[in-house]
Amino acid sequence: MADGVTGVVTLSPEEGERVRGAAAGLGDDAQFDDITRPELMEARRTGDIALVHSWELVTAVDGPGTRMTMFMSGCPLRCQYCHNPDTWEMKTGTLERVEDVVKRIKRYKPIFNASGGGLTISGGEPLFQLSFTRRVLKEVHDAGIHTTIDTAGYLGARLRDEDLDNIDLVLLDVKSGDEETYRKVTQRELQPTLDFGDRLNKMGKAVWIRFVVVPDLTDSPENVENVANIVARWKSNVERVEVLPFHNMGKDKWDNLGMNYQLADTKPPKPEDVEKIRDVFRSKGLEVY
Repeated sequence: MADGVTGVVTLSPEEGERVRGAAAGLGDDAQFDDITRPELMEARRTGDIALVHSWELVTAVDGPGTRMTMFMSGCPLRCQYCHNPDTWEMKTGTLERVEDVVKRIKRYKPIFNASGGGLTISGGEPLFQLSFTRRVLKEVHDAGIHTTIDTAGYLGARLRDEDLDNIDLVLLDVKSGDEETYRKVTQRELQPTLDFGDRLNKMGKAVWIRFVVVPDLTDSPENVENVANIVARWKSNVERVEVLPFHNMGKDKWDNLGMNYQLADTKPPKPEDVEKIRDVFRSKGLEVY
């Protein structure tokens, strides 16, 4: 996304033909012509190969400095306001070998060093294709590049402690503050995110919280207070809270996929309402943007 300040460059296009059905071993990228379906499934299990949705080189979002953001395919959540619903199913993207991805990221190390940036793995959900993500994070981190994951935390229990050692920063999306609202937003349970946040807090892992303000969905005073109280208990390791206004720029993707976009008539929140919500987080002693 671009906000008038942030510069965004989409890498062209993903250095490979975008394929459908790759999760079923049906990718038609020429470099994988000689791989059988069982071999491809095994390669995905070991993290040798994954389905990467897209790439961006971004300034001032997705973590500090200039970030190379790699969007992974696959996500267990079904967020009503998701602007990348095409990442949910393992159907669209580019089959990538882990060594090629690491090599590509390392080429940008001078830019990362100059800007204080690094790699961010997003999605979809970066922990969905965990074996691949795990290997990329280790190799990139070992190369001295700052690493970040942008996650809802639902699959956080899958990360080992040594995996977290290879992650410098976690962007944690706390989508709602009570079970009923969270399930309405995501069709999933809140508790795994809370457990993951508690674990990160215990480890002292640097975290940036993200909360999206959606009118008539996540913006009730009760829900906002609940989210703020949850985040406040992690105050010792939460470096900042980003309160983000809803936008419907993903509607076209929903339409193109033949999916019902329930928020088609929802307008972005008023700036003054977003600021009031930011003040709730500030009242808990949190750094808020």
